Amino acid sequence: MSKEQASNLGEYSAGNIQILEGLEAVRKRPAMYIGDVGVKGLHHLIWEVVDNSIDEALAGHCDTIHVTVLEDNSVQVEDNGRGIPTDMHEKEKRSALEVVMTVLHAGGKFDKDTYKVSGGLHGVGVSCVNALSTHLKATVYRNGKVFEQEYSRGVPQTGVTEIGETEKRGTIIHFVPDGDIFTVTEYKYETIANRLREMAFLNAGVRIFFKDMRELDEEGNPKSDEFFSEGGLIEFVEYLDETREKIIQEPIYIESEKNAVPVQVAMSYNSSFSENVVSYVNTINTYEGGTHVSGFRRALTRTLKGYADKSGMLDKVKFDVSGDDFREGLTAVISVKVAEPQFEGQTKTKLGNSEVVSAVDSAVSEVLQYWLEEHPKEAKIIVGKVVLAAQARHAARKAREMVQRKNVLGGGGLPGKLADCANTNPEVCELYLVEGDSAGGSAKQGRDRDFQAILPLKGKILNVEKAHEHKIYDNDEIKNILTALGVKFGTAEDEKELDLTNLRYHKIVIMTDADIDGSHIRTLILTLFFRYMRSLIENGYVYIALPPLYLLKKGKDERYCWSEDERIKLTKEMAGDGKTDNVGIQRYKGLGEMNPEQLWTTTMDPESRTLKQVTIESAAEADHLFSMLMGDEVAPRREFIEKNAKYAKIDT
Repeated sequence: MSKEQASNLGEYSAGNIQILEGLEAVRKRPAMYIGDVGVKGLHHLIWEVVDNSIDEALAGHCDTIHVTVLEDNSVQVEDNGRGIPTDMHEKEKRSALEVVMTVLHAGGKFDKDTYKVSGGLHGVGVSCVNALSTHLKATVYRNGKVFEQEYSRGVPQTGVTEIGETEKRGTIIHFVPDGDIFTVTEYKYETIANRLREMAFLNAGVRIFFKDMRELDEEGNPKSDEFFSEGGLIEFVEYLDETREKIIQEPIYIESEKNAVPVQVAMSYNSSFSENVVSYVNTINTYEGGTHVSGFRRALTRTLKGYADKSGMLDKVKFDVSGDDFREGLTAVISVKVAEPQFEGQTKTKLGNSEVVSAVDSAVSEVLQYWLEEHPKEAKIIVGKVVLAAQARHAARKAREMVQRKNVLGGGGLPGKLADCANTNPEVCELYLVEGDSAGGSAKQGRDRDFQAILPLKGKILNVEKAHEHKIYDNDEIKNILTALGVKFGTAEDEKELDLTNLRYHKIVIMTDADIDGSHIRTLILTLFFRYMRSLIENGYVYIALPPLYLLKKGKDERYCWSEDERIKLTKEMAGDGKTDNVGIQRYKGLGEMNPEQLWTTTMDPESRTLKQVTIESAAEADHLFSMLMGDEVAPRREFIEKNAKYAKIDT
């Protein structure tokens, strides 16, 4: 061993061992506790605080919650629960409020007499929010008195102070996210509203008010929403299916308790070709599913198949009927309450409790069997849908096999229009899906050939929201996309699952014109990805390119604008004290109007471009949005356009 090696070994001693006190661990590794430090993690702070209020509602002590985003992008959450205890903690020798706010794994969630079930069972929620906020103020209304304590980055700045008397009860948490921790600090109204809407459906009788002080109307009133549900999961399913054609009129509702696990399920069938199952544990969205979803699917398949066999409805069917067939056109919401849930990580995306499988299976099969016997007409309609789904699945399998035999792995070669890149490392390679040959030509000339590939798309691809699966494999543009990506359908576990083993690009960029047709094409592609290749979105591989709308010129000064507001602002700035008429304005109606150099500089150069990553913040809301935008029902789509379009002309 050399002296240098010995010296290096000698440097590692007790002095190198760091002990992170209090909430330092959260600030050092925030992603371990809230998932990430981007948009998702930022909003997770709100969910942690709201979950505490919902836990009070689950325990029967709270029925009203107020969530407010203030002008400075800080957040305030208020409930009318019992209020966090403020008396002295016997072990810690300080106020229980301070213990809850500053100590990890401290809270009433671990005391089974305080909360029978709870979302935030890790006991790190509000203390994490405190650690990751530059300022947090907790106000407690309890036992006729008002208490207050302030913190900065998890450190108390004051003691717990009694500041007055009150007849109210409850807790107010006001926090300012730390810009040194988060890469973004601006909250999204729709993201918050979607989550609060879900919470109202999942907790019937709880009224949730949401207000955004950053956006005021002409009368000075803030943008706001109120969420309240009497029907709970039944209303949730009706909301998810409001843009689809029903094939049974009333949702099937199941409520039972098996093995000390309360189970609630609402389900319905529609004429669509997709399955939409949304699951929750203690009101936490488990978007990756888990044992409760497995139990539901097992019960659904076994019970429906048993009924169909017994009734002779499958006697003439000459091919096998699989579990997937029983779920085509199904919309279901599953909600279970588990005293000690086992999640995968703090962000709670998948349930692992094995005992929940049998609990949900038993509850669903028992009630569903009774419902089928009592509703023979509706049962016949559902089984008829299952038979059609099985026929379509067999046709889709043949179509998939034909496409995949011709793909790159089968020696069929890449699409003729694909201008591939030289690099073969998927982690650095990008595929641009470009609208039209004209824009495709500019993109091919302007790109970096080493890592950027271009696939021009001719016209509009098939609207998969309205088509059986086997139809998508007859569409040339969709076949070209699948072949270029190098993906195929079918894994050992699921024949419909997308196999990403040979995915050739880890950035798939949708680049369309900034007009109505371009927006439509982009939405069609996103619908295809969401319905049939969702794992591409979930893995963070899908992006939207943002080409500029305008080029402003004054002499040698040239600037690009990406919005109308930016154009107005920059025009005045470039004009200076002169007239805005001196500023030339070029409106780009299509990508083909830009020369290759302009397209590279504004939209494709990693040093200067802006890409918007496509994420699924709420699977339930995404499903509702796609079915509304791309489905058959016109009225909800019209209402959405009138509400959201800045410059929309609606035909009457």
